[in-house]
Parts: sequence; C-alpha cells; structure tokens
Amino acid sequence: MIEKTMNENEEKKSVSFVEQMVIDDLAAGKNGGRLQTRFPPEPNGYLHIGHAKAIAIDFGLAKKYGGECNLRFDDTNPTKEDTEYIESIENDIKWLGFQWAHVYYASDYFQKLWDFAVWLIKQGRAYVDEQSSEVIAQQKGTTTSPGTNSPFRDRPVEENLKLFEFMNSGKCEPGTLVLRAKIDMAHPNMLFRDPLIYRVLNIPHVKTGTKWNAYPMYDFTHGQSDYLEGVTHSWCTLEFVEHRPLYDLFVTWMKEWRGETDNIEDNRPRQTEFNKLNLNYILLSKRNLRLLVSEGVVSGWDDPRMPTICGFRRRGYSPESIKNFIDKIGYTKIDALNDMALLESAVRDDLNARSLRVSAVLDPVKVVITNYPEDKIEHMTAINNPGNEADGTHEVEFSRELWIERDDFMEEADKKFMRLAPGKEVRLKNAYIVKCDEEHPCDKDSEGRVTTIYCTYDPETRSGQPGADRKIKGKTLHWVSCHNAVKAEVRLYDRLWKVENPRDELKRIEEEEGLKGIDAMRAMMNPDNLRVLTNSYVEPFATQLQPLSYLQFQRIGYFNVDPDSTPEKPIFNRTVGLKDSKNK
Repeated sequence: MIEKTMNENEEKKSVSFVEQMVIDDLAAGKNGGRLQTRFPPEPNGYLHIGHAKAIAIDFGLAKKYGGECNLRFDDTNPTKEDTEYIESIENDIKWLGFQWAHVYYASDYFQKLWDFAVWLIKQGRAYVDEQSSEVIAQQKGTTTSPGTNSPFRDRPVEENLKLFEFMNSGKCEPGTLVLRAKIDMAHPNMLFRDPLIYRVLNIPHVKTGTKWNAYPMYDFTHGQSDYLEGVTHSWCTLEFVEHRPLYDLFVTWMKEWRGETDNIEDNRPRQTEFNKLNLNYILLSKRNLRLLVSEGVVSGWDDPRMPTICGFRRRGYSPESIKNFIDKIGYTKIDALNDMALLESAVRDDLNARSLRVSAVLDPVKVVITNYPEDKIEHMTAINNPGNEADGTHEVEFSRELWIERDDFMEEADKKFMRLAPGKEVRLKNAYIVKCDEEHPCDKDSEGRVTTIYCTYDPETRSGQPGADRKIKGKTLHWVSCHNAVKAEVRLYDRLWKVENPRDELKRIEEEEGLKGIDAMRAMMNPDNLRVLTNSYVEPFATQLQPLSYLQFQRIGYFNVDPDSTPEKPIFNRTVGLKDSKNK
C-alpha cells in the first residue's frame, strides 16, 4: 500500500498542474467525463513560437486523454483579419503534427451572441451608452476608488432595444454608441465595472459579409463560444487571470438564458491560465512582427530570422524539436524569460538524430594533390546518417583538386594547430591522409591571400581499406571535389536582436530616445543577423534533396534546403551551429 502511494505521488509530480487538473476532472466525472479543448487564434497574423506552447497543450492533452481539440478562429475584429492568416495557421498546426476535430469561427455564434445580448437588455443586465470612450474610461475609477455610474445606466429597456438595433443598422457612427453589461461600478475587479460587450465598426466581415455592423467584444465572445461548443477546459496565458471571473459570469448568464442551470459547476468550461513562452533575444508582438514585414526589414512572415512557426520551419527547425523544448520548460503559473540556448539545444539534439550528413565548403581554398593522377576519379562511400542505418549511403567523388575551408590551412602554425599546415598531415573525410608540402606549401595572389595549397597523399590510407587506420595527430577535414562541386548560396542567419530582452529595450528606446516604430526597432537590431555567402561549394548529393530537408554540413553546423532552392541554384539556410558558441 505504501509503495503504491509513493508511485502515485511520483506520477503526480511528473505532470504539469494543467495536466493534473485534466486527470482529476476526468476522475471526478465532470462534464460527463468528456475532455474537449480548443485552440482559438485571431487570424490577424502568422503564428509565432509562443503559440506553439498553447498548441502543444490544447491538442496534445486532448489527444493523450482521448478527447477532442477544435480549431476556432477568433474573428471578431474584421479590421485586421484575412484568409491568408487562416490558411497559414492551419498549415502551422498540421506541420507541428496535430489535427483538429472541427474548425469553428467566433462569427458562427454572432446570431446567438446577439440574441443573448437582447435577453440581457430585457433582464436589465445591459444598456446602451452614448458617452465617448474617454469619458467611460474616466468613470471607471481606479483600483482604490469606485467608478461612477453612466447617466444612461438606467435607460428604459425599450429604448435600449431600439438603440441596440440602431447600432447594427449601418447608420450608426462608430464610437457613438456601445452596449455595456450592467454589473457593479464599485467592483474591486475593474473588468466588472460595466464592461463593453458590443461596439460599432461598420466594416464587412470576411465570413458574414454586411450582416453585422455591431460586433461583440472579446470577453463577451470567448467564454460563450467555449460553452456553445461544449469545451470543457479553456487554457490561456496569465494575463487572462483577471478575466476569468468575467468569463465565468457570462457563461453562467448564458446557461441561465438557455435554461441549463442544473449541475452548473460540473457542466461548464473551466478557464485555467499558464505562463507564456518568453525567450530572450526574441520579440513576439504581432504588431512589431507585422512592421518588420511591411517595412521590408525581413523578406516575409516566413523569413528564417522571424520567430514565427513558418519562419522556424524555413530555417530548418523540426516540429519535434519545438515540442521537445516545450516539454522541457513545462507549464507553470510564473512568467519567466527562457534562454534561447535551451531551444537551440533541443534543435541540435533532434537534428543530430535526423539530419543527413553532407560536405559543404563555405569559404573555399583549393588543394592540389600533386602525386594524384590528373585524370583519375574515385568514388568514396559516405554514410548519410551514422545514427540511422536506414538512411543509407551515397557516393562522393574524389579527384586531384579539392576545395577545403580556408580556416583549415595556416601557413605559419604553432604546434596546437591540428589542421593543414606545411609538413603536417590530416585525414580527408572518407578518403586519404594528405600531407602539406613543406618547401612550397601554397600560392598567393598579389594581396597575399592564399589561392592554392599543395599536398601529397598516401595511397595506402584510403578509408575502409587495410592500413587506412594509420594514426596521425591532425584532424579529419571535410572537402568537396573541384571536378563536380556545385556552387551554392549559403545564408548564415543569426539573432535579429542584439539585446537580451528586446521588448523592454524597445519600450526604453521609445520613452528615453524618442524613436518610434521601425526606427526604434532598428536601434536594437543585430547588424550581423544575416550573411549571404555566394562562393560556397556543396557536393552534388546535397543539391538533389527536397526543400526543407534537414542537413548537417560536416564540422560546420545544421542547415536545411531553402524552398527557393533548385538543383541549378541551390540555397541553404543555417539552422544552428554544431555547438552553442554564444554561451561558451
């Protein structure tokens, strides 16, 4: 009995508080033992890495415990929403490995929400206010002083009903009339001080056309949509903690309107909050991301420097690496700034197991093997992935002239330099041991830059052959054959921001330096966020791989094939280095 209790406690500690709530609710039979969640993005931009955390819990726990997760677009603000964003959101969720049970829109409930609002007016729980937004804000009071009632708070029901209809007529000027819930202007929670529940926009909606000119506010839409869909667990981030009592109140009122007041606490959606995914050197505000795109600072929402899910995809992150990272940091009730190095470490761990190994030389210098026949070509066998035999092998061509990295040669080297230097030996990956000539190690151009390195090879040291295991002090170098190497464009992406906390720094720059918008953002931008190499070489095998293939450029880092890449003009994006050089 004691052993069982300990095991149960250990199991309880191994799950997040959110997951434990699911376990407890299912055990208690709440909502009839059902589990139904939803992911409710607003289609006003592309999803970013912060959304991945919500996606992982909404879809992940529903799948784990036999429930359903719906995708619901919060399309209550037609001024910013677009079908382009809807399509991108669906693609991102699928790429992360999840599938929704149903697709819904908040606009699906506009008629029910309208009818509910009419009922509230008839119940004396809502009224039309014609004061300006500034006056309404002033009347709200403060956290230490009560608010002041609107002079229209006790407007007759029939008059409220007529004005509410007028709000949706298309003839009402936006900002002149709003519908407010009548709750308590002295309530300690400021959100209860007669919150706005409808406003006039007079803007056509992408789904409902011109039927609606008055649109419900978020707080009047979210909880009721959850309830109408049968959602059991509504998860959101910590800034909605204060909204939860209002969420519960509106759901209770709606259940009353529908005559469904039995077992109200066991049959309702329950909102629970968890911490956001905050990363250093990352700026997640959709407004700022949209500005980067519109001002041409980045090439688009999927630019590999962007923290969008599609940006990480194009950069070469795998969905598994993102989900593994989210599992590691977990879900708590305390906001924290996570180290970007943790995400990059999760990416390395995952890509090390799945990426194909290829040879690429980013900053090439030519090597001539003087004792190798000029017309001879050999084909060596290269293992595609040492961690996965099923990935197979491919052939690499070896010839008299090769490209190696410029950093792998030093004309005047000390004893600690274990790469190519006069009189020193190195092994060429999958090939031979070569030795740099001592008397004439290299040629240089008029500016003193090395153009050609001269070596000899030991024909008895071919990899995989008897005698090939001769020990040397030098390292093993990667290379590509000059005979069939393909010139490639290699994009070396780095962090877009040079400051650890861009959000706070942006605020400081705007307040103290007077810069605004894109000018303020440029002030904290990393000038080395992208270097484009156009004189690099890769082996032909790399040019035949599909876009977004995961690669390891041996000894350099992890890369992927850019979607714009072609066999004739290959383009590769650096995902992450082999090691964490920034925190070293």
